[in-house]
Amino acid sequence: MSTTLRILLALLGGLAAGALLRSFGGGLLPVAQSIADPLGGLWLSALRMGIVPLVFALVITGIASASDTVGTGGLAARALGLMVALLTLSAALAALLFPLILSIWPVDGSAAAALRSVSAGEVPTAPAAAAWWQGIVPVNPVQAAAEGAMLPLVVFAVAFGFAVTRIEPEARARLVGFFQAMADALLVIVHWVLQLAPFGVFALAFLLGSRTGLEAAGALLHYILMLLLLMLTMGLLVYPGAVLGARVGLRQFARAVLPAQVVAASTQSSLASLPAMVQGCREHLGVSARVSSLVLPLAVSVFRLSSPGVNLAVALYGAHLYGVEPTLLQLGTAIAVAVLTSMASVSLPGQLTFYTTATPIWLVLGLPLDLLPLLLAVENIPDIARTVVNVTGDVAVTATVERWAGDDCSAGAAAAERGRCRPPDRRPGGG
Repeated sequence: MSTTLRILLALLGGLAAGALLRSFGGGLLPVAQSIADPLGGLWLSALRMGIVPLVFALVITGIASASDTVGTGGLAARALGLMVALLTLSAALAALLFPLILSIWPVDGSAAAALRSVSAGEVPTAPAAAAWWQGIVPVNPVQAAAEGAMLPLVVFAVAFGFAVTRIEPEARARLVGFFQAMADALLVIVHWVLQLAPFGVFALAFLLGSRTGLEAAGALLHYILMLLLLMLTMGLLVYPGAVLGARVGLRQFARAVLPAQVVAASTQSSLASLPAMVQGCREHLGVSARVSSLVLPLAVSVFRLSSPGVNLAVALYGAHLYGVEPTLLQLGTAIAVAVLTSMASVSLPGQLTFYTTATPIWLVLGLPLDLLPLLLAVENIPDIARTVVNVTGDVAVTATVERWAGDDCSAGAAAAERGRCRPPDRRPGGG
């Protein structure tokens, strides 16, 4: 049985056990709660333990990797620029669309109150604009890390990461290697903690069920449906985007991406979908081997189209539950952090990716992290849609870059590039 399934079963079992004891447990309920409370809190603290240094290390290594990609050539740099623009658009779309969806279909008040009951912390009020701007640059990065102040820490990490790319190559290699090893070690720790997730989630879910019954289950179901609705919208928008960007027919693009989508839905892995993406791009969209062998692996590594938007939506759902209205400054910062952490979390497993990319956004919005383990427990269902949207975006970006390469050839590329140009070879059958 996979860890994801075990976590989901622990969530359902904990809610059911807590609800049963609440109804029939009598004197046993306080005893059970006194045991579950410290166990759940201990696991939650262990999960939080490595997130700040992990995000710091991932941002630095992600910037170094992006710098290396830009240095490999003009086509790679343009592909990376397109990916960054689309990731930003994904987060901006969620920031605009998700609050509208929630206003049309808000979570039930009693269900929201039930889900909030798992949090022991108070939600801080948003700082004034002047204080917010003053706090962007950390006076003491170590203090910012100790206090979990994610925004100033990310600002310092970005500045440090770009500075590393400008130093002497041997020193740069040593620093990047250190932070890569640091990130790898922290990921091992997080992996160990997640192996205990069924026990931690069971304890937290038991507390939730024992306090509120099964009302919280309705809020979790509402959360899943909201994310699926957002991802459906994002996925459908990719099709006209591919038609405009790559100049291919709608049916032609749909046929090209369908096999990869089937693999993505069944495996929840963009990497496992890579062969189907390569085949679809070459056979149906006429993408050259040069472009597909460069852009698709790059896309699988750093371009998860759904990630910034959906992770921001997860945080906005938390804000909705807590009754928090993010300011425009907070939203803008959350979009930037969502894009940055999405690109930095290269090739991490689904559970690790969810926690390392969602947590910084919650911290930027000033939300307690207590709810995240419960949302992690149901992530397996939205993750299927996430992966389908991601591979659809990968194919669309690759086809668009192929058109750019063809335009370069037809316009007369530089001599150094001319030998590698290949005019577009669109296969017939587009609709």
